[in-house]
Amino acid sequence: MYKAIVFAGTTEGYELCRFLAENQVSVLGCVATEYGTKSLTETRYLHVQAKRLDQKEMEELFEKEKPFLVLDGTHPYAAEVTVNIQKACEKTGVSYVRVIRGKGESQEAVYVESTEAAAEYLKNTEGNVLLTTGSKELKIFTEVPGYEKRLFARVLSLPSVIDTCRELGFEGKNLIAMQGPFSRELNEAMLRQYDCRYLVTKDSGKAGGFMEKLQAAASCHAVPVIIGRPLKEEGITLGEAFFLLKEKFSLSIKPHVTLLGIGMGTKETLTIQGRNAVEKADLIIGAKRMVDGVRLPHQAVFYEYRSDEIMEYIQNHPEYREVVIALSGDVGFYSGAKKLLTLLGPKTEVICGISSVVYFMAKIGLSWDDAKIVSAHGKVCNLVSMIRFHKKVFAILGTAKGTAELAEKLTEYGMGEVLLYVGENLSYQNEKIFVKKAKDLTDYEGDSLSVVCAYHEDAEIFPSTHGLADEEFIRGKAPMTKAEVRTVSLSKLGLKADSICYDVGAGTGSVSVEMALRTLEGKVYAVEKKEDALALLQENKKKFALDHMEIIAGTAPEALKDLPAPTHAFIGGSSGNLKEIIYLLLEKNRNVRMVINCITLETVSEALECIREIKAENENISWETEMVQLGVSHAKSIGRYHMMMGENPIYIITIQAAF
Repeated sequence: MYKAIVFAGTTEGYELCRFLAENQVSVLGCVATEYGTKSLTETRYLHVQAKRLDQKEMEELFEKEKPFLVLDGTHPYAAEVTVNIQKACEKTGVSYVRVIRGKGESQEAVYVESTEAAAEYLKNTEGNVLLTTGSKELKIFTEVPGYEKRLFARVLSLPSVIDTCRELGFEGKNLIAMQGPFSRELNEAMLRQYDCRYLVTKDSGKAGGFMEKLQAAASCHAVPVIIGRPLKEEGITLGEAFFLLKEKFSLSIKPHVTLLGIGMGTKETLTIQGRNAVEKADLIIGAKRMVDGVRLPHQAVFYEYRSDEIMEYIQNHPEYREVVIALSGDVGFYSGAKKLLTLLGPKTEVICGISSVVYFMAKIGLSWDDAKIVSAHGKVCNLVSMIRFHKKVFAILGTAKGTAELAEKLTEYGMGEVLLYVGENLSYQNEKIFVKKAKDLTDYEGDSLSVVCAYHEDAEIFPSTHGLADEEFIRGKAPMTKAEVRTVSLSKLGLKADSICYDVGAGTGSVSVEMALRTLEGKVYAVEKKEDALALLQENKKKFALDHMEIIAGTAPEALKDLPAPTHAFIGGSSGNLKEIIYLLLEKNRNVRMVINCITLETVSEALECIREIKAENENISWETEMVQLGVSHAKSIGRYHMMMGENPIYIITIQAAF
C-alpha cells in the first residue's frame, strides 16, 4: 500500500516523488508515457507507473492502494487530467491536493487567451517565430501565412512527434527536436540562429522554464507571445506542499541554504553560478536593495539583513527547500557572511561574487593587487595615515559626506594634491565615477553608496622599526622622551595594529607619534596639561598626518575618566598621581598593559609600592612585572678625541595581569 500517489509528468511532480522517497515515504509516481519515467529512478520507496488513466481507472487504483493522499502535480495546461483526478478522489474519499505553479509575468509581452488567439495574432505580424508550445496544438499554427518558413517549432525528440510535425509541414531547419530543460543561453542561441522576432510560449511557471524564455526574449529583443492558462486554478505551491507533507508524515526538513555574493547589485554583475542559484531558489533573503536586484517575478522574499532574524525565519518556514541569502559584492569582502556561516553550519553553500574593489578598480583602470583595502563604513579607520604611506588606498565610505570629510582631512594634513577616484551607485543606471584632487572635493556631497580610491604619487615609505630620530620632531621647551628610551619603552609595550593607547604626560608627543605610527587601525590619546606642550603636540600630529591621534588637555587621572578603555598605556609623567592613574587604568581594563618611565628614585619607589598593593589585592591573578634600568651615553667630540657623556638613568617598569 502506498502512502501517497503523485500524478507527475512535470518538474513539480518529480520533485514531490523524490522528496517523499528520500524521506522514506512509500509513493507511486504516475506518468502518462514511458518518456516520463526517464526523469524518475525507482527506489525502495518509489515506484513509477507509465500509463494514461481515465477517471474509472484512477478510482480503481485509489480503491486498491488506499493512499493517505493524492498529489496532483500535472501540467497547468492538462485541464482534463486534473478534473479526472479530482472526481476520482471525491468518489473514493481520498484526500486531494493540487500543486500549482506560480505564474510568471512579463511587462514586455503580448498576452492571449488561447492557442487560436496566438495564431490569429501572428497572422498580422512579420518576422520569424520560435514556437515552444509543443506538438499537440501545432496544427493551429498552420493557419499562419507562410508558416513553413516563418515558424520554427521546438518539440520533443520522439519519432511519433516528429512524424506528426512533418505531416503538418514542419521539417528541416524549421523543426527543432530537443528535450528540455532549456537554459536562458540555449533559448538565446535559438532565437539568434533563426533570427526570430517572436517567441510563443505558455505560462508554464518557473519549473517549466518560463522565466528562461522571457529572459532570452528580452536579451534578443524578441516579443514574447504568452498563452494564458485554461483554468483559474486553486492549489498550493511546491514549497507549501513540502510543508504539508512534513506535517502529515512528521518529516524532518533541512533546507539547502546558499550565501550568494550578488556583485554590485544589478543582474548584470551577478555571476552565472549565482544566477543559477537564484533561479532554483524558493526564497530570497537579504536587504531590500540586494533582493530586488536579483529576485524573479512572484518569487518569495524576506527583506532582512540581521543574522539572528534570518535564522529564525528559515527555522519557522520549512516549506522553503532552496534558500538564497543575497549579500552585496563578494561574500568574503566586508560581508555579513562570516556570522551567518557560524549560525548556519558547514553544509551551507557559498557562492562568491564581484566585489566593489574589483569592479571599481577595473573601471578606473588601476590594479588593486598593490592597493591598501579598507572599509570606513561604520568603523574607525585612519584613512589619512594609510594614504600617507600607500600609493593606492581603496576604501568603502558609506556616508554621503564621506568623500568631503576625507578630502578636508587630506588637505589639512598637507595632502590636498592627492587624487581621489570616486565611485557611486556602482553598476546602476545612475552610476557615477570621476576623479579630482582632494583639495577640490572638500565641499562635495555625494551618495552614501560610495567608494573611493586615493592615488598618492608621493606616498612616503612606512618606517619598518620604531625609534625615529629626535630631530624628526618639532620641539620646544617641553620635555621629550629621547629615541633610545622611546625605543625600549615601545618594545616593552608590545603594541598591535588596532591597539587603544594612552600616552599620559605626552609632552612634545614623541611617544604618541610613534604609538600612532604603529597602530594605524587603532587610536592614541595624548594626555597633557601644559599649554606649550599641547601646541607642540598639535604641530607634530599635523606633521605626521596622524588623524587617529587625539590630544586631551588636562591632568591625569581626571582627564582619563571619559576616554574609552585602553589596551596599552605609557606613563611618562604623572604629576604626583601615579597610584591613582594606575588604579583607574586597571578599572577601565583589567588586562591593560602599562609601561612607566621613572626618572627619580621616589617615583620608582611609588611605582613598586603600588605594584605590591595590586598583587596583594589580587592574589588569584598572576602578574607580569619587569623593571629595567637604562643608561644612555652619547659621544662628544673634544678636538680629535671623543668623550662619552652620560644622561640620567631611566627606570622602565612594565606591569600587566597575566590571564
